[in-house]
Amino acid sequence: MDIHHVRYFLAVCETRNFTRAAEKCNVTQPALSRAIQQLEDEVGGLLFRRERNLTHLTDLGNLLRPRFQSILDELSGVRQEATRFLCLEDAHVKVGIMCTIGPRRFTGLLTDFNMRHRGIQLQLVEGVPARLSELLESGEIDVAIMASSDRFPERFDVTPLFRERFMLAFPPGHRLCQYDAIPITAIDGEIYLRRVNCEYWDYLTDLCESVGVKTRISYSSEREDWIQNMVAGGLGICFIPEYSAVIPGLQVRPVADPEVTREVCLVTVAGRRFSPAVAAFVGSVKSYGWAAPHSGIDMRRIA
Repeated sequence: MDIHHVRYFLAVCETRNFTRAAEKCNVTQPALSRAIQQLEDEVGGLLFRRERNLTHLTDLGNLLRPRFQSILDELSGVRQEATRFLCLEDAHVKVGIMCTIGPRRFTGLLTDFNMRHRGIQLQLVEGVPARLSELLESGEIDVAIMASSDRFPERFDVTPLFRERFMLAFPPGHRLCQYDAIPITAIDGEIYLRRVNCEYWDYLTDLCESVGVKTRISYSSEREDWIQNMVAGGLGICFIPEYSAVIPGLQVRPVADPEVTREVCLVTVAGRRFSPAVAAFVGSVKSYGWAAPHSGIDMRRIA
């Protein structure tokens, strides 16, 4: 069934005149008449009775008119939605964020993106790298921002955004306060509070073992805020990324000898075409000034 035939039918219903309906639809009257006849052939009965200058709907025409109107309205709504989507109005982008990434480096990006693209809604989905990779492959998220201690699979396109150091967090008055940068060997014998979602846990564990450092794990938790509060309360120490949101009073110093860093990246599926909204977000992320000074906060002491 041709949608133009439906539109011509509804125009005749409105005008009750084939000539005026043809003018309204910007077609010739013979073309409109043929279309109506073809539509009648498809539905199996007459839709109109033609009496001189007057045209009346048949019972079949009256029955089908609301159905045809609904079809045309639905198609019009689809076109309007598509137009808004393509014009970046009322569009959605699902962004996977690794749960250990702090918001401090991203607030400026999100503010800038919102000002430029007010019609795009961002949904942030937290997860560990393995889970975000699954969601990315299945199309449940559009892009991911994450880091990995290993190489990303070849099925992904990876754009490095910024590097951040790993810091050691400890309570006020702790002996580690004497260091400006803490060598790994200095934490030998300390009680350690494990951040379960840390993607560098295996790497940091191997690093400590390689230099003969032993720590005792006292608590572990998926909750970053719980770990930080326990550290601040004197229950142990932990490694945290440099740009983590840190609770007041927590003491932090960079890790040294060796320095430990991670590279936070924008990750997309190789070869997958972007919607206009996703393309706009990816472009904003890539062009953002990640290397610019990000904060005036003294990382030696958050109080």
